[in-house]
Amino acid sequence: MKSILKNIFGLFAALVFAVSLIIVIICYFLIFSFFNAVMAPRIAHQYITRNWAQFLFPAFGIKVKVIGKELLNRESTYVFIGNHRSLLDVPAYAIATDHTFRFLAKEELTKIPFMGYIIRKLYISVNRKDKYARAKSMERMQQSIRDGISVFICPEGTRNTSDQPLLDFRDGAFRLAIQAQVPLAVMAITGSDKLLSPKKSFALSPGKMVCRWAVPIET
Repeated sequence: MKSILKNIFGLFAALVFAVSLIIVIICYFLIFSFFNAVMAPRIAHQYITRNWAQFLFPAFGIKVKVIGKELLNRESTYVFIGNHRSLLDVPAYAIATDHTFRFLAKEELTKIPFMGYIIRKLYISVNRKDKYARAKSMERMQQSIRDGISVFICPEGTRNTSDQPLLDFRDGAFRLAIQAQVPLAVMAITGSDKLLSPKKSFALSPGKMVCRWAVPIET
């Protein structure tokens, strides 16, 4: 019975997400039509992405507690990294910090209808199997940091659907922070996989998740 209720609630959440997505797509389109490539990501992230996330969590009955945000200097640019156990992590990243940032996303996500448009416009995508594409994405992330826009990377490289707390790390985030000479800001999310299973996309439950920042690591 509990599993059935989770699936029903998950379908409700999916409907809320789909309807709100149509609205934000229009907003993103307008922003990217009227602002340049440097200003548009800042405006879109601050006013659309963050507000969208702040709407979705209460609609899903989920409370997100952020600990340690004061450790981040609002005037600094960072390479942000975090673990990834659930699809809920992605909007949580957006409200866990006041900084504007670009995600590094796998190229397959750019092919998803509507969401693909957002990813192509706002974030940096990479074909992980293509050496040239990986080098190009590194160049784009370095340019983003030079533009004063932080980058957010999941060093595990993918969503962790295993029974282990973390997958092995890839070294891209660490090399980027060292090469760009910006601090590495580390965040751990707990509880998201209990609310939305990494293996069952629609099995959603209301509840609480925690985003906890550590002291940034200087490079």
